[in-house]
Amino acid sequence: MALGTAMAAYELRFDSGRICLDLLATTHPEERLDSVEVLCAWITGSGLVPYGTPLAHADASWLVGFRELRGRIGQLVRGGPAPQTGLPYGLALARVNEFALAPPPAPRAVAGEDGKLVRELDGPPACAALLGAVARDAVELLTDPVARAGIRQCEGDNCPIVYLDTSRGRRRRWCSSEVCGNRERVARHRRRAALART
Repeated sequence: MALGTAMAAYELRFDSGRICLDLLATTHPEERLDSVEVLCAWITGSGLVPYGTPLAHADASWLVGFRELRGRIGQLVRGGPAPQTGLPYGLALARVNEFALAPPPAPRAVAGEDGKLVRELDGPPACAALLGAVARDAVELLTDPVARAGIRQCEGDNCPIVYLDTSRGRRRRWCSSEVCGNRERVARHRRRAALART
C-alpha cells in the first residue's frame, strides 16, 4: 500500500474484543494509521460511528490524537495486572482519564430506506468525542477485574497484539486463529515433515 492511500478494510483488524485493543492493533506489523483516510476507515470499521457517517472534517490533528491515545492505552494495558506507581504509568492514566471526559457523539434513531430504524449521529462527530469513546472503553476494561484478567498477549512469533480472551476456559492463544494460529499450524507441520524426512 502506498503511503497516504486508504487501506482496504480487510487490512484493518477488529478481532481483539474491545475497541481500545483494536486501536492498539493498528501498529502491527507496521503503522496502520498512516493517513486521515485510513483513520476514518478505522473509525467506521470499529463501530465508533455508523457506516455512512460523514467524516470529511477529519484532519491531521485527528491522527495525532488517536496515536497519542493509542500510546497511552498501550502503556496501561502492558503495565501489568496491578496498577503501577511509576511516572510514565501515572501520566498515561491521567491522560486517558482526560480523554474520557469528552461527551460521546449523540446517536439518534431514524427510519432507514426499508422503514426499519437505523442509528445515525445527530451531527458530524468531533474528534474529542470519538477519542472519549475509545478512552472510556479503556477505562471500563482496565477497571473491570474479570475483563482485565482476560487480557492476553498473542503467542504468535513476533506478534505484539493484545486481545481480550473470552473463550471458554480462557485458552485462546492467538490474536487470530486465521492469522497467527494458521502460521503456527503451518510451522508445526513443516517441523513434522522435516523430522519425517530425516
